Amino acid sequence: MSSEKTNQTVQTTGHTWDGDLQEFNNPLPNWWLWTFYATVIFAVIYWIFFPAFPIGNSYTKGVMNDITYKNADGVENTTHWNTRSLFMKEMQDAREMQKPYIDKISKASYAQIAKDKDQSAFAYSTAKVLFADNCAPCHQTGGAGVMGLYPNLVDDAWLWGGSYQNIETTIRAGHVGFMPGFKGNLSAVQIDNVAEYVLSLSGEKVNVANAAKGQAIFEGAGGCFACHTKAGTGQIAMGAPNLTDKIWTIVDVQAAPGLAEKKAVVKSVIDKGVSRDMPGWQGRLSDADIKMLTYYVHQLGGGT
Repeated sequence: MSSEKTNQTVQTTGHTWDGDLQEFNNPLPNWWLWTFYATVIFAVIYWIFFPAFPIGNSYTKGVMNDITYKNADGVENTTHWNTRSLFMKEMQDAREMQKPYIDKISKASYAQIAKDKDQSAFAYSTAKVLFADNCAPCHQTGGAGVMGLYPNLVDDAWLWGGSYQNIETTIRAGHVGFMPGFKGNLSAVQIDNVAEYVLSLSGEKVNVANAAKGQAIFEGAGGCFACHTKAGTGQIAMGAPNLTDKIWTIVDVQAAPGLAEKKAVVKSVIDKGVSRDMPGWQGRLSDADIKMLTYYVHQLGGGT
């Protein structure tokens, strides 16, 4: 039995280095070549139809049909086809599709919006995007806020009121929240006693004698009652928080492990005070947008 060996000569380019280092001449597969030719043809067609090459201070515009659209102010524009003009046309089409819903919502009361499933769903979904674009940078996605900086909108504590009207007023005009610092006006011992009294209002276990001294300061020389009321329940008109619940917006008392730590964070507020500013959105958002955003925020926290 014999075996036959076939010699196959490999084609080279004829280039040789160092005597025996040769360059093979292996052609590319046909499928690869045809794919390459197809991409070249596609590129040429694309350059003809769409904006492509820079020419001086301009560029080739392509031969696609011009696009006419109206911007958000109703001004009509006509320009050659490009991705921006296409986007603006799509935005115009979306506004026209939304207009019947927005017109209904603009005329409806908040109670009517809540009862109508279609209006409620449209207002909520539209305002969710508005919130993400305009409010989430401070109040966070979902409205949970940032402790000490931006209020939580998903709880039941509304500094400026949680009714539809109160929320709308807040969004339109904004608010400036201010509490003066008492360092220098009250002694360290007095501030310590006031902190104990404030903690007692929300049910924390404190030194009763010290809390009683703090109450006298709270209702007297400290003047805290002027904003928070003598009962400590706060005033919506002034944005003064309710101190009798367990919801804290400036310092995280609940996370503090013991009385000393709880007093320390409350004392820091009494010492330094608080200054917070929320801008108004009147003029930056349309009336319909503010109305839908009001509805959305109210739904987040079940406002009262």
